[in-house]
Amino acid sequence: MAETDAAALALAKPAPRVPRSTAQRISAIRRWTPVLWSIRIERPADYLFQPGHYARLGLPVDTPEAAVWRPYSIVSATTDSELEFLLVLIPGGAFTSQLAALREGDTVLLEQAVFGFFLDSQLAPGDTLWMLATGTGLGPYVSLLRTPGALDRYTRAVLVHSVRRADELAYRDEIEAPAAVSHGRLTYVPIVTREPGVSALAGRIPQLIANGALQAQAGHTLDPADSRVMVCGNPEFTTEMRALLAERGFTPCRRNSPGSMLFEKYW
Repeated sequence: MAETDAAALALAKPAPRVPRSTAQRISAIRRWTPVLWSIRIERPADYLFQPGHYARLGLPVDTPEAAVWRPYSIVSATTDSELEFLLVLIPGGAFTSQLAALREGDTVLLEQAVFGFFLDSQLAPGDTLWMLATGTGLGPYVSLLRTPGALDRYTRAVLVHSVRRADELAYRDEIEAPAAVSHGRLTYVPIVTREPGVSALAGRIPQLIANGALQAQAGHTLDPADSRVMVCGNPEFTTEMRALLAERGFTPCRRNSPGSMLFEKYW
């Protein structure tokens, strides 16, 4: 190929997309464990989202083109003046290692757009909302609980959070407090799998549903006639839950067709 032809071809290639972003200051950091933490950053005045949306964070670099971006679910209420994220350090992960080294007053990049369809409004109307999470998959549910009126269309809500160790139960006190005074409208079921005796239940969520232990602990049935299920966690968990719920008659959400189960995968 002639040199002039190669140059023309290079010019014809679309330029890489550079996200429209702003640099936002970290206002607070909370360490749950050495590898699990929450950060709060300033929120642009025009930044709108719904519980279940995720944002993309980037680390400041010399040029916007060189920035590396990662998605994180928003934990804040929609009315909050700041944005909060629940983060976990990925072993060998260059991005989270740099993120973990940041301190209050440092900045991160925030893409102006929001993403995702893990919104409870995608679900058909139902009486009981089951919110099932492993690890940092808890984040979207905290946003739902914090947002005034977000769960008003349900008679009851059950939040199930499964972790390996008790100190990984982020936001536990914040969830237990309203659950205790909700007169049964909110049920919180923490599950710790690697510290025997710490929680009432200790198995994996799919197994606890299959044998009925989770429903018994929550005090509610899991029936597609009146239950709606949100599942957020690692791919193995979400894949297993999709098959289990489908066997029980739950249907996925489709475009323009509300269903009874909704999924979000977290690594």
